Order: sequence, then C-alpha cells, then structure tokens
Amino acid sequence: MAFLEQAQLEKIGFRALGSNVLISDKASFYNPEKISIGNNVRVDDFCVLSAGEGGIEIGDYIHVAVFSSLIGAGRIKLADFVNISSRVSIYSSNDDYSGATLTNPMVPDEFKNVQSADVELKKHVIVGAGSVILPGVTLNEGVAVGALSLVAKDCEEFTVYSGVPAKALKPRKRDVKTLEHGFLKSQ
Repeated sequence: MAFLEQAQLEKIGFRALGSNVLISDKASFYNPEKISIGNNVRVDDFCVLSAGEGGIEIGDYIHVAVFSSLIGAGRIKLADFVNISSRVSIYSSNDDYSGATLTNPMVPDEFKNVQSADVELKKHVIVGAGSVILPGVTLNEGVAVGALSLVAKDCEEFTVYSGVPAKALKPRKRDVKTLEHGFLKSQ
C-alpha cells in the first residue's frame, strides 16, 4: 500500500489534519474541507469518505480498513481508538425505499425523501468486516460489532453485537480503558 506524502495530504484541503496520518493514494475524499482527521490515523486502499453538511470527524488512533466508506449529509464522528474493519459502510443519510419517492443522487431533491441523521462511534468501538451502520446510530464506548452485521439502533457501551439486525450478545471486557491509559502515559 502506498501512502500519500505530507505535502499531498495538505493539498487535499482537509478541515484539520493531525500528525502521523497514513492515507492510501487509492482512497477517495469528497468535500475534504468538511473532514477533520486527528493524529495517528490510517485510511487504507479504496476507502471513500464523502462528507455532507455535517462533516466527518476522525479522532486519534483510528484505522479505517480497505474498501470502507463513510457517506452522508449528517455528521459522522469516530472517537479515539475506533477500528473500522474492511468493507464497513457507515451512512448518515438514507433514501426512502417505500416506493413513494424516487431515489438516487441524479434525481432532484423535490422527488426524493432522503433522511439524514448523525452517526457517532465512541471510544474503543470496533466494527467487524462487511458491517453496515445506518443513520442516527450511536455506538457507545467499547461496543464491538461482529462481521456482516446491520446496525440500525444505538448500542449500549461495552457490549458485543452481531447479526441482521444487530442484537446484543454479551458484555465486552473494559480492559481497553486501562490499556489506553498505560499506552498514552508511555508516549
């Protein structure tokens, strides 16, 4: 994987850009002036970050794995230590699938019914490969989402979720909080 040089990153025009940012030269950004990227962030090949009015906020120590996408008009926020596995899709906007309206971005707004709502992934959230997170969802601190899950509702902190739709399976250990403090102290 080839990562962009610092000068190339700065030329993209992000709202904010931290240090030690590794972004693949094959990643795509739309409306980068509405995207903030923290420190120690890696965005892999073929990821798409498309910021709408709400923007995209990426904290520190974040990994967004290959073929993942963050898309929509609402705000998408990834807090510190979030890990997005490959082929994860996070949407802050959604078309009306009822058939009462038209869909797709090539149709004028007056013929569509797009709903937008903010999405937030709090500290230490990990999302398994191929999962989809829908508009308006908050994954509270320490949530783990199993691969190929559909998350349509808020998730309780330090709980493991999986399935379609995602359901709570069991508690998740909170050791990551202690490890975070030790790690940050060592920096």
